[in-house]
Amino acid sequence: MKLTDFGILFCGVLLNALAQLGLKAATRVTGPLAADAALWRRGLELLVVPSLWYALCAYGLSVIVWLVGLSRVPVSQAYPLLSLGYVINIGLAWWLLGEVPNVQRVAGIGVIVLGVVVVARS
Repeated sequence: MKLTDFGILFCGVLLNALAQLGLKAATRVTGPLAADAALWRRGLELLVVPSLWYALCAYGLSVIVWLVGLSRVPVSQAYPLLSLGYVINIGLAWWLLGEVPNVQRVAGIGVIVLGVVVVARS
């Protein structure tokens, strides 16, 4: 895989991870969404939280960037790169949201990184 192709796909993965963090930040404002009487009220409250809209924009942009990447690389080579989102997400969630990862998660992510390296070099 060419470095430019990897860079495009990585940008798509990064945007997707940022979208996940934005969604989590939005639900931190409204509280848990559960299938109860408060679901609709909280859902409506969520619509006015800016991080929800930033997250949705990041998702949309990630799809466009991902399409560009897929047009250049076989899907069987590109798709495993989505696993890098786990690495990005755990690091940014720790830094931005205070979610401390345990040893088991870090070890699992290490296995993922190794797999992505093997696939990217194929």
